[in-house]
Amino acid sequence: MQLQRNHNLNIPSSTLDWLLSGDPAIRWQVQRDLLGAPEMVYSPEQQRVASEGWGAQLLALQDPDGRWGSGLYSPKWISTTYTLLLLCQMGLPPENPQARRGCEHFWRRDLYRDGGLNIFRSIDYSEVCVNGMILGLSCYFQYSDQRIHNVAEYLLTQQMVDGGWNCERIHGATHASFHTTIMVLEGLAEYRQAFPGQADRVRQAEQRAWEFLLQHRLYHSHRTGQVIHPSMTRLNFPTRWHYDFLRALDYFRAVGASYDERMADGIELLKKKRTTDGLWLAYRPFPGRSFFELEETGQPSRWNTLRALRVLGCYAV
Repeated sequence: MQLQRNHNLNIPSSTLDWLLSGDPAIRWQVQRDLLGAPEMVYSPEQQRVASEGWGAQLLALQDPDGRWGSGLYSPKWISTTYTLLLLCQMGLPPENPQARRGCEHFWRRDLYRDGGLNIFRSIDYSEVCVNGMILGLSCYFQYSDQRIHNVAEYLLTQQMVDGGWNCERIHGATHASFHTTIMVLEGLAEYRQAFPGQADRVRQAEQRAWEFLLQHRLYHSHRTGQVIHPSMTRLNFPTRWHYDFLRALDYFRAVGASYDERMADGIELLKKKRTTDGLWLAYRPFPGRSFFELEETGQPSRWNTLRALRVLGCYAV
């Protein structure tokens, strides 16, 4: 079957060939997002995520009890939460039994008294960012538990006046966190996909959070106009719990958000980070343990090139 390129981009054949020579986790998303392939074409490639390359390596590292790294949230970045998050970003097929076995560990405790899930022994509240991740992972991997709706409701009740979320709200924070907000937004997007009947209510909360990000032009202070933190202008992958402007743009693309002129700064910054070869480089990973590195720091990154190209293809301005 002859595939058609994204009509909004003039992607050189050499770039596409380079991307398609990568891991199955890259190849199937290139086929879907850059070549416009139908599901019958990219689905077999997506299935290979479980049996070849990075995805297969991560699945092989699962503990006998179904966790990864012998922990739910730590050690970073080899715990169950962060391994499943990476497998989700790779597009591991949702029906994968190993992933569902990992998700099962999130739900072995009762709901906490505040209505969320508290997977820690050291704190006496449900952590908003972690609940956002658990919601997204459980919904993506189609884990069946009625309490998923309770966690979604808990997150909706935690939304702040400015439209975002902040794990530190319980300690007095009055301004939302970009990191927490993107994790909750990604979780709610998976929830809405899994439970379309909840879409209208969830969408109202999402649009308030979109406005929070857009009012800050994705990474600027609303008071000074300056870049909030240099890390927000980096292109880190895996993203872990960290927010950055490309993660935000790729989220907006994934949920079908229309172009907003307040995305312009981020899109221009993305273009500036493109090398003369038309690619994007890999950044130094966040400190912490990892099972293995996906890409070499400072070298062309298939992950960042894929993500950048599909954002520019969606928001061609």
